[in-house]
Amino acid sequence: MVLPALSALEEGREVYVVADASGGTSAEAHQLGLQRITQAGGVPLTWLQVLGEFQRDWAGAETHAAVESILHAHAGAWGRSVRIGHDGSVRGTEQTAS
Repeated sequence: MVLPALSALEEGREVYVVADASGGTSAEAHQLGLQRITQAGGVPLTWLQVLGEFQRDWAGAETHAAVESILHAHAGAWGRSVRIGHDGSVRGTEQTAS
């Protein structure tokens, strides 16, 4: 992932790396690769951040079911608790203080 990212940055492009959807030959190699991309101006993010940016507007009811389905299947206990209302509200994401 490092070479294509650095090449794109060199060409003046914005680069976003989905850190938890890529890997290296080891955990250390992966972390160092992400650090190198970040040093050069790339932006690391997670698949969940990408999903949220693709959804963009939670009032977009036509995609609620698909997004909920992805969250329920792949975002662990938190994702299984999420319910997107018809008004675009997202329920089940509240955290309680301990």
